[in-house]
Amino acid sequence: MSKTDHLKSDVNWRFFSLVLIVLALPVILLIKIASLQGSDFLRTQGDSRALRSQIIPAYRGIISDRNGVPLAVSTPVSTLTANPQLLLSANANQLLLLAKALGQSPKLLKQKLNAYRKKSFMYLSRQLPVEEADIVLGLKIPGVNAAQEYKRFYPAGEVAAQLVGITSKEQDRGQEGVELAYNAWLSGESGLRRILQDKSGHVIEELGIDRDARRGKSLSLSIDLRIQYAAYRALKSAVHEHDAQAGSIVVLDVKSGEVLAMVNQPSFNPNDRSTVSPNALRNRAMLDLIEPGSTVKPFTILTALQSGIFSKESSIDTSPGYIKIDYKTFTDVNDYGVLNFTEILSKSSQVGTIKVALKLDPSFTRGVFEKVGLGQSTGSGFPAEAVGRLPTFHIWDPISQATFAFGYGFSVTSLQLARAYSVLANDGMRREISLIANDPPSEAEKLFDPDDVRAVRDMLEYVVGHEGTGHKASISGYSVAGKTGTLHKTSESGGYASNRYTATFAGMAPVENPRIVTVVVIDEPSRGEYFGGQVAAPVFAEVTGNALRLMRVTPDSVSSKPISSGTKIKHFSVGES
Repeated sequence: MSKTDHLKSDVNWRFFSLVLIVLALPVILLIKIASLQGSDFLRTQGDSRALRSQIIPAYRGIISDRNGVPLAVSTPVSTLTANPQLLLSANANQLLLLAKALGQSPKLLKQKLNAYRKKSFMYLSRQLPVEEADIVLGLKIPGVNAAQEYKRFYPAGEVAAQLVGITSKEQDRGQEGVELAYNAWLSGESGLRRILQDKSGHVIEELGIDRDARRGKSLSLSIDLRIQYAAYRALKSAVHEHDAQAGSIVVLDVKSGEVLAMVNQPSFNPNDRSTVSPNALRNRAMLDLIEPGSTVKPFTILTALQSGIFSKESSIDTSPGYIKIDYKTFTDVNDYGVLNFTEILSKSSQVGTIKVALKLDPSFTRGVFEKVGLGQSTGSGFPAEAVGRLPTFHIWDPISQATFAFGYGFSVTSLQLARAYSVLANDGMRREISLIANDPPSEAEKLFDPDDVRAVRDMLEYVVGHEGTGHKASISGYSVAGKTGTLHKTSESGGYASNRYTATFAGMAPVENPRIVTVVVIDEPSRGEYFGGQVAAPVFAEVTGNALRLMRVTPDSVSSKPISSGTKIKHFSVGES
C-alpha cells in the first residue's frame, strides 16, 4: 500500500471515531440523567423510610396472695413521644388539636417544644390508656409517635402497699418492697423486632421478630388478703382513735412460719403517687426498731425455767413494791407481796422480773433472747430489713442486767418479736419466717424443753384473764395467751421521754394448740390512753379473732381462770411499766 493510501485510511478512521463519539454523547447524557433521577428517588425513599429495631417490652410477673388473689398486675399502656424538630414544623391547627387531645394548654405545649427544639426526642405524655394514645396518633401529626409499655396496677391499693412495694415509672423495675426484692424473678426479658419507619417516626411496616419477649414469673406471697384487710382496717382505726404517729401489725402462721398479714400506718396508694411521702413508704414492721419492753418478760421467765435454778412453782417476794439498784429505783404499780411466775407476768411486775433476772447468768439470758431471734435478721430477703441490736457485755453491771430482762437496752422489729412468740406457740420449735407461700413448710428447729415452753404459755393465758394487764385481748370462743408492753421512747436530749410511749401487745391463740401469733405496735398514742393493755390489746383481739375465723380454726373451751397465789395480794389496776 502506498503512502497516500495509508493517509487516507488514517483520516477515515479518525472521522468515524469522531462521528461515534458525537453520536454517543446524547446516549451518555440520557443515562446520566436517568441515574441522577434514580438517586433522587432512592434518596427520597431513604428519607421517608428507615429500618429500625424496636424493643418489645416484657410482661412483668403477677404478684398474688396465697390464694391467688392479684396484688400486682401489669396492664398495657402507651407512652407518647415526639421529635420536637419535626413537631415544630406542624401547622398551628395541628398543634391546637394535639394540645386538646393531650389535655394541655396550647401555650404550654409550645413552650415545651421550644425548650426541646434542639433535641430529637421528648415525652408528650407517659403511660396513657392505649385507646387515648390511639386517638392522638390518629391525628397524623408529624413527629408524634407512641411506644408500647406496661403499667403496674395494685388492686389492694394501700392495704398491702409497703409489703408489695412499687416499680419505677420509667423502666417498670422494682423500686420498693417485694417488687424490688424479687425484681429479677418478676422482670422477664424484653424482645426485639424490626420495623420500617417514615421520617416522622410512624411505623409503616413490621418486618419481623428478632427475639420474642419472655414474660416474668409470677410470685405467690404468704399473706392472706382477707386477713390483711382485717388487720389494716383495725390498725388504721386504732391509729386514728388514739391520734398515734404510726403503727404496725404482723400475723404469723405458727405451723408454717408464713406471714399471713403485715400492715402499716401511715400508708399510701401505690396507684397514685402524686402525694406519696417517704414516711408512708416505710414497711415499719420490718424497718422500724423498738425496745420491746415488757413483751420479753416471758423469755426471762423461760430462761429461769431453763436454768434449773427456778421451777414453775417458784415465787418471788416483791415487797415493798420497789427495788433500788445502784442509783436507780424500779417500782411496781402496787406492792404485790409474794408473787409466783404466773402473777409476775399477769401483773407485769418489774420488781419480780428484776429479782429473777439478777439470780440468772446474764449471758444465759441473752443466749435465750438470741435463740428466739430477738435482734437477729429474719432472713426474709426484704430490702433493707432492720437487724436490730442485742448487746454483748463482757461484764454486765446490775442495772444493764435488770433493764435487759424487761426489754430495754436492745432493739427489735415487730416481725422479730412475732417470730420470738412463735417459738412459745410452737412448743419451743423455731421455723424460718417466710413472706413467700411455703409448700411444704420449712423444717422446725428444736430450741427448748417443750414442758418449760408450755408452762410459760399457760402463764401468759392469765395475762389475758380478768385481772391481767391484757384482759382486753380476750377473744370470744378462743383462749388467748400474750403479753402487754408500754415502752418509754427515747428523747432527743438523751434518756427516756416522760410523755412519749409505744404501746404493744404480742400473743397467740388458741392456747393449747396455737395457730396464730399476732404482734401489734402503736407508736405514740396521744389521746390519754397509752398502755399496751389499753391501746394495742383490743386491736390484737379484733385482728386475731378475724384471722382465726377466716382460717376456720375450731373454737376451744374458754374458762375464766383465777390466778393462783400463796399469799393475799392487793387489787391491781391496769397498767405496766
